[in-house]
Amino acid sequence: MFDPAAVIQADKAMKRHILSARPDAPVVPDPPPKRPNHAVRRRMVFVLRRLADRLEPRSTNACVSNS
Repeated sequence: MFDPAAVIQADKAMKRHILSARPDAPVVPDPPPKRPNHAVRRRMVFVLRRLADRLEPRSTNACVSNS
């Protein structure tokens, strides 16, 4: 099926890509990095640890060999 809107978008994207290598191309600065949210990360670690302990609880018996 032929989609004229897709052809137009592809043409614009191709021209933007090809013309970006020119010396007089506009410079777009990289966005500043986002600050990590440590509270969410700590909470997720806590939840995953609890889930892992519930699915596979730690063994209290040590493995003893008969040698």
